[in-house]
Amino acid sequence: VQLQAFGGGLVQAGGSLRLSCAASRNMFLDANTMGWYRQGPGKQRELVAMITSADNTNYVDSVKGRFTISRDSAENTVYLQMTSLKPEDTAVYYCNAKRRFGGTNVDYWGQGTQVTVSS
Repeated sequence: VQLQAFGGGLVQAGGSLRLSCAASRNMFLDANTMGWYRQGPGKQRELVAMITSADNTNYVDSVKGRFTISRDSAENTVYLQMTSLKPEDTAVYYCNAKRRFGGTNVDYWGQGTQVTVSS
């Protein structure tokens, strides 16, 4: 298993959760970007946040100012700190890593972790 996601759960609106994505050492070193996607009920999967190997970050507008993505090279782990959670953040969250082979990005996925925000 190259990516393992942890940290989902049930939380009230306004609360916080931290998701963790533990990668194998090779995956962590070779990935150009790592990030989190989510898929809510009846919705398409969307990118939530991503971080590059140079620690550049990008967020979907709906989570800016509330979510923070970070990476720990010693632990080969990417974190998603989620604060001020809203019911619309309810989704299955998936860890993602992208590695580039030649001119093509290849996606790797961890198992999903459920985040449920109650109103």
